[in-house]
Amino acid sequence: MIVRIMGEGQVRLDDSHFPKLNELDDELMTEVEQGDHEGFRRTLAALLEAVRSMGTPLPDDSLEPSELILPAPEATIEEVRAMLSEEGLIPLEPPARS
Repeated sequence: MIVRIMGEGQVRLDDSHFPKLNELDDELMTEVEQGDHEGFRRTLAALLEAVRSMGTPLPDDSLEPSELILPAPEATIEEVRAMLSEEGLIPLEPPARS
């Protein structure tokens, strides 16, 4: 799966990492809902670092379609709230590929 971190670029990530990312996504969603700015900042950083460390960066000139878009590290709690779906930022299951 191709993941874009806004303002940074794209990363190729294996679907096997979904459980760990969903744990962090659930924490982030709870913190957004509770208005926990400190927890939000900490968990957003952990989520983005997990994607960076588990994934393989794509070259800067690569323009693959992103299957998942994550906020920039400096995103506000309000910006992330606007990006959330019922499942959070990350779907419960990896997107189906054609």
